Amino acid sequence: MRDVLTVGGLSIIMKMCEIYIDGSSRGNPGEAGCAFVIFCDGEGPYKGFKYLGMKTNNEAEYYGLIEALKRAYEIGCKSLKIFTDSELLQKQMRGIYKVRAANLRVLYDEALRLLKNFECFEITHVKREFNELADSLAKAISKGGKNG
Repeated sequence: MRDVLTVGGLSIIMKMCEIYIDGSSRGNPGEAGCAFVIFCDGEGPYKGFKYLGMKTNNEAEYYGLIEALKRAYEIGCKSLKIFTDSELLQKQMRGIYKVRAANLRVLYDEALRLLKNFECFEITHVKREFNELADSLAKAISKGGKNG
């Protein structure tokens, strides 16, 4: 999928990516992992997951977003549609909720910094069943502790 951006009468075709993110913590805090799956312009899926050690579930969700944004930049995405089953993360990133917890504020700031690399983005809350692949990867890495 590609978005077309019109600037000064010129049309610019942007590489549009759909990103599914998730984080998992076995306890809160507990052994944690994060994962993402990226689809863009018929390419992919690009998958990534990371063992995080002892983190809260909300921290793991943010790490999923951060790792996905790094990978999306590497593969040349310009326009992002991000899907998460974390309503808290989605509402904080959209500015609906304030980020009060210091541990999340650092991660929120990092995500905002990374988002500046892209022309546009939207972030949508979805039910877990619409985020199955990222969810299963995040749960597996939080159990197993091996990065990939």
